[in-house]
Amino acid sequence: MSLKSLAAKIFARKIARGTAKWARDPVKSQEKVFHYLIRNALNTKFGIDHNFERISSHSDFVNEVPIRDYEALRIYIEKVVAGEKNVLWPGKPIYFAKTSGTTSGAKYIPITSESIKEQVLASRNAILNYIHETGNADFVDGKWIFLQGSPELQEKNGIKLGRLSGISAHYVPNYLQKNRLPSWETNCIEDWETKVEKVVEETINENMTLIAGIPSWVQMYFERLKSTSHKNIGALFPNFKLFIYGGVNYEPYRAKFEELIGRRVDSIELFPASEGFFAYQNSQREEGMLLLLNSGIFYEFVRADEFFEEHPKRLTIGEVELNTNYVMIISTNAGLWGYNLGDTVRFISTRPYKIVVTGRIKHFISAFGEHVIAKEVEVAMQKAVQACNASINEFTVAPQITPEENELPYHEWLIEFERKPADMKKFLEILDTSLQEQNSYYFDLIEGKILQRLKVTSIKKEGFQEYMKSIGRLGGQNKVQRLSNDRSVADKLQLYSE
Repeated sequence: MSLKSLAAKIFARKIARGTAKWARDPVKSQEKVFHYLIRNALNTKFGIDHNFERISSHSDFVNEVPIRDYEALRIYIEKVVAGEKNVLWPGKPIYFAKTSGTTSGAKYIPITSESIKEQVLASRNAILNYIHETGNADFVDGKWIFLQGSPELQEKNGIKLGRLSGISAHYVPNYLQKNRLPSWETNCIEDWETKVEKVVEETINENMTLIAGIPSWVQMYFERLKSTSHKNIGALFPNFKLFIYGGVNYEPYRAKFEELIGRRVDSIELFPASEGFFAYQNSQREEGMLLLLNSGIFYEFVRADEFFEEHPKRLTIGEVELNTNYVMIISTNAGLWGYNLGDTVRFISTRPYKIVVTGRIKHFISAFGEHVIAKEVEVAMQKAVQACNASINEFTVAPQITPEENELPYHEWLIEFERKPADMKKFLEILDTSLQEQNSYYFDLIEGKILQRLKVTSIKKEGFQEYMKSIGRLGGQNKVQRLSNDRSVADKLQLYSE
């Protein structure tokens, strides 16, 4: 065992003790965060406008601070972007994470010195937790790669801005600088296809032990490596031990990854966003991610089936129930208050509090009242793929409301297969039955002859990549939308069908 891996194990033990301490008293941990946030923002413009001096409890907060999305908070964020101080949080943010909104143009998510510190610590602690749990630390001696956006930053009124992954690249600790790939110059390449080719060139002969990124784009990297080397990834990188991912569910990709790698490797799921780092997988033996309750973020939860009511009940961590779909609302040390992140989660444990991400409150199918969510279609896909020895690269689902020839409406699954099932009829049967088992509304619509069973449209090889390129979202942190309640994605993908 190297000195570096030994030091990692010792440090991991210390971090694990600290994690266990706050996780044992989750309500108190969140109360501390709540009072810290209110106290620090007391004299900001937002704090004055919302009577923070009167807030001493969560019920006070609910009375003064409504739930807002980015658009509703924009009036304050625009003041920050214009260079004003003390608007949402004391002083100015040190960064803006610039994201592309689908309906509102560019979004500028503030990142403060306090919030970026928590982001960095959460990323580090996820890896240290894995080391402490498994005892596996040899990978710290090899090369690591994080497939991410360009670290080159622009500036707006004295505040640097860029993609979150690019900002994070500036915070790789010194002790990992020699481990990190690709080179800074390669990381700065904007064109994704050019970048991947250069990444392959720089890593193909290295001792890669840790690889991280969104699964769909890591898959593209693996495929290029395999076609160049004529080896599977496990043979090319025999010491590759750990895959870290976030942004999308890994399970639909797992079979394809194991085929490309040639063996199973451990994985850690992360739940980061421009707005904060919320959770990480803390066990290789159990499902779910540990919700970070002491990291400068105060959480509220609203039942998804009540979210669009006029005054939905806002729950704190001590009030949530297991196996209920919640919209997650956050207030943060970056100055987001009662902020609707848009993600939905489900608690699978309260000792400690662990979640799975179930989808987006805006990304669902409910064209007929079925309210199908991402987690349900991903579970159905996983079952069908495993049962039929199939393999997929990507998929999305949309309703077909007005089919031709007087057919009943249906859900259309647009799938790019790597290996098609030998029995497509069985594949469709498993998909549809699994969805009915998970979603009683969908079951009722099928039983009541309101909908017919789902249909599959096969997308040609690399069709999803071509689609993402056509809309200017190839690579980086961009993700294919898993569910749509209209035909906006599906109709464009029809151009790439087989």
